[in-house]
Amino acid sequence: MDTSQVMDLLRDAVGVAIRLCSPMLLLAMLVGVVVAIFQAVTQIHEQIIGFVLKLIVVVAVLLLGGGWMMDTLQDYTYQIFTLIAS
Repeated sequence: MDTSQVMDLLRDAVGVAIRLCSPMLLLAMLVGVVVAIFQAVTQIHEQIIGFVLKLIVVVAVLLLGGGWMMDTLQDYTYQIFTLIAS
């Protein structure tokens, strides 16, 4: 295994990590912004509201996209094992 293969492997690892984390992070950020605007308008400054809504969104994304996430991770792991075997 030479340096270019290692660099490709690391680049792919970062790409997989971004693809797996981005749906949860983007939706949690969107919920956080909406809750912050709602709290600013209504002057309700309760911390638990934003936390609970973000938690619900992250769990929903995991339930809905968990299969796709697992398939992506399995494909990457298979690619790594194939590279190790060769």
